[in-house]
Amino acid sequence: MSDDHAAHAISAYGSVINQTPHLDRIAANGMRFDAAFCTNSICAPSRAAILTGTYNHVNGVTTLDTHLDNSLWTFPDALQDAGYVTGMIGKWHLGHGPGFDPAGFDEWRVLPGQGHYHNPVMLEADGVIVERGGYVTDLITDDSLDFIDRHADRPFALFCHHKAPHRVWEPSREHFTMYDDVDIPEPETFRDDLVGRAEVVQAVKMRMMDLDPIIDLKSPVPAGLTLDEEISWRYQRYIKDYLRVVASIDDNVGRLLDDLDARGLTDNTIVVYTSDQGFFLGDHGWFDKRLMYEESLSMPLLVQYPPVVDAGSSSDEIVVNVDFCPTLLELMDVEIPSSVQGRSFAPLLDGSAPDDWPQSMYYRYWMHHDGAHDCPAHYGVRTKTHKLICYYNDPLDQPGAHGPTEPMEWELFDLVADPYEVNNVIEDAAYADVRLELEAELSRLQITVGDTAYPPPSARKN
Repeated sequence: MSDDHAAHAISAYGSVINQTPHLDRIAANGMRFDAAFCTNSICAPSRAAILTGTYNHVNGVTTLDTHLDNSLWTFPDALQDAGYVTGMIGKWHLGHGPGFDPAGFDEWRVLPGQGHYHNPVMLEADGVIVERGGYVTDLITDDSLDFIDRHADRPFALFCHHKAPHRVWEPSREHFTMYDDVDIPEPETFRDDLVGRAEVVQAVKMRMMDLDPIIDLKSPVPAGLTLDEEISWRYQRYIKDYLRVVASIDDNVGRLLDDLDARGLTDNTIVVYTSDQGFFLGDHGWFDKRLMYEESLSMPLLVQYPPVVDAGSSSDEIVVNVDFCPTLLELMDVEIPSSVQGRSFAPLLDGSAPDDWPQSMYYRYWMHHDGAHDCPAHYGVRTKTHKLICYYNDPLDQPGAHGPTEPMEWELFDLVADPYEVNNVIEDAAYADVRLELEAELSRLQITVGDTAYPPPSARKN
């Protein structure tokens, strides 16, 4: 798993800005999921949802300032109990200390917090601190290969979690000059003026002008540029470093795949590549994630397992990150506890779908006005054809969320007629019935997952 890797920066997903030949190997030998979504597009909450198979209001990890209580059940616990040797290597980002260190793993070596791209410090059990020299993506892969080497003769479950391509996008020496001689195409919506979108969306601090010239772009802005020219210059500085760190991930995925091939383990190993969420690559003029727009909501999901999955297949059925846990347990013939809220998508892996497969998904972002990006708190529903988003704009005393509270706003997008989400039709009379249907579906999903609609009962008038 990587961090903030947008699906549209993988050539198997049709990327027009980069090539990822090794990730494409997983897609070519397995299944590409075209409608995989996170339930909260931010690092720690998505990781908690994956490990527990539950939504964030259940597992308690709603924001970056909340951590995963390691007394809670996670699916690595079940794998350990079933006889698998389990390892977590790389980014953890769910807290540290006796109550929050990784649990359910026989071995772990993780970055503290975000960690560093170069010469990172890593933590092990019993508080051991390991100082590493080198590039973080290479080192995480080195440790992963060592784990496989020591446990290849027994069932193992390895969680190889890369820091990249999380901000601040520091390339390795091997990729430092990659893309120097090309201009990366700007996305279709790069100059989106956001007219008609919710006011709180128009105010988020994720535009190219919000990137720090020194920390993010690593260069002073050239003198004499017009505003439009500076925005384009900033995009090139940002996107090239982003794609350079993605190239390191791809190279290192290739190392892992080659190792499995060399050991004769490929046909008996489930290989999953995903990211904790998507990312804006200049789409709508933004970087970062958090919002329920497609580029942020979508997760890359590639699954290779030759005994079950046809090579080169794909699925457009909706799956979400809480589904990963029960899917892997089912494929590994381990019992799925009743506490898991996700649904196994193992039945999709043969290219078919059960008649009752979900046609919608629920999303909620809690971290209102985090102080850096000023994204609003919101929830919503996405179906195969439409998306309804309610910006309830209240921190609700969530850790790391801040005021002020703003009036509620709504957005409605027709994903068939408007796949780029530039036309908010919430006030369009032609969509009145669609809005009612989506509001009803949103309510149904909230009841199903046990979440509470806004305003909370304590704030409602009798």
